[in-house]
Amino acid sequence: MYMKKTFLILLALIFGLNATSYAQVVKDYNPAIQRTTNMQYFKPAEEHLFAGDCMPFFHNGTFYLYWLLDEGHHAGLNGLGGHQWALSTTTDLINWKHYPVALGIDEEWEKSICTGSVVADGNKIYAFYSTRVKEGNDVHEQLSYAMSTDGGLSFKKQKPNPFYYAPKECISRDFRDPRAFKDKDGLFHLFVSGYEKDAVISGQGGYLVHLTSKDLKNWTETTSPLKGQNGVPECSDYFKWNDWYYLIYSTHGNTYYVKSKQPYGPWEYPPFQPMVEKWGNVGKTAEFKNGRRIVVSYMTSKKDNKDSDGMIWGGNILLRELFQDKDGILTVGQLPEVAPEMKAIPGPSIQIPDNSGANASIGKEILTINSTNGFGIATMNKLPRQYRITMTVSPEGNYDEIGLYLKSTDKNKKGYKLELNANKQLVGLFETNIESVLNLRKPIKLDITVLDDIIDVYINNERCIVNRLAEQKGENIIFFVKNGKAAFQDIKLYQIN
Repeated sequence: MYMKKTFLILLALIFGLNATSYAQVVKDYNPAIQRTTNMQYFKPAEEHLFAGDCMPFFHNGTFYLYWLLDEGHHAGLNGLGGHQWALSTTTDLINWKHYPVALGIDEEWEKSICTGSVVADGNKIYAFYSTRVKEGNDVHEQLSYAMSTDGGLSFKKQKPNPFYYAPKECISRDFRDPRAFKDKDGLFHLFVSGYEKDAVISGQGGYLVHLTSKDLKNWTETTSPLKGQNGVPECSDYFKWNDWYYLIYSTHGNTYYVKSKQPYGPWEYPPFQPMVEKWGNVGKTAEFKNGRRIVVSYMTSKKDNKDSDGMIWGGNILLRELFQDKDGILTVGQLPEVAPEMKAIPGPSIQIPDNSGANASIGKEILTINSTNGFGIATMNKLPRQYRITMTVSPEGNYDEIGLYLKSTDKNKKGYKLELNANKQLVGLFETNIESVLNLRKPIKLDITVLDDIIDVYINNERCIVNRLAEQKGENIIFFVKNGKAAFQDIKLYQIN
């Protein structure tokens, strides 16, 4: 997968900002004022605070969501982050509780409590994480751990702290995000993000350091489960689901997975990557009741809130449901319990402009656009400012493009293009695409949420694409077909409260 063009902007913000205007360590996060339902797209209620990397964990019927508390888009402590672990929990995915910082910065040398994971052992829960430190002009990352005796609500750091440094073959600046788990024989494992100093080929040094321990104190390095990546494989996740083992990792924010019938490979690469969506970063998963599995990522912000600007660190939490087919292939769909509160409303009538460019018709609540020569359009006007719209799009034969323009005012200010393209197996949403999208020649179920600056789209409840688009504020939708024929039907509209 290609490197994100805007990743350089993120790096520049992390390392180049003068952060003296930002709080060094967040002390004013108030769990009592956070919303406790409709957790999709959550960020702290405090305007200056944001959510970063997420670390879900399921234990004794409770879904724990640890997440990095951010101020200044990674600018805390002179660009090193200043992050701490916040915590939100739920037993039904509907009603949530928020807690004070569960794992925070206590020492001057701790410049960020970075991403990690938790593992239960008996009546104790352990948090493994990396700590970012600065020595002179150099930045290093090293492993620390903490223990909870109150069910994972708060953690006490353990000694030695840190307990493990980057091995000699790994760049010490890129040694982070430990994924902890305990195998069936009682052996503890850590998969730690790293980058090899001497890669097999330049630019492909990303790998996972694999550590094992019987007592959480003495650790031994063993064979890496993943090597040869074009970036540090961050925020890894590892689990068994039915008969398959999965390894999830993120490079440049995009989340990938491989699968195997064996615990540590050989890995099979899937036919498509359902968690790759440019603005949904570093997804990690946890099981839930009744065999379900939830994937949580965070949606980055945009510099200066401009549509075409690059990403900056920190934003809103994204929750999706993970599905598994008989071949172990994963898809990603909607998690209904966390959706924004909404109510069904009658949809505005669909209009066919005189110069629509097509042979378009409306009958029995079905819009048909037949446009074999360029664009044909129809419009739906004066939608609510925040809404959800669902529909089925049925292509007839081959086509060039089918889709919608969202937040449009008129055809000259056409809004944000949502494109379906079967020939390219692509879905696009204003300057961002997802690839290897299958079944775009068959009826396509679209589920679209337009909420403030967020546009979130589900395709057949198998793939999703999200973008943060703030500049255009039109109330209309333009339906379009280019060089083809399609029907838009079962259109339902909901107003988000």
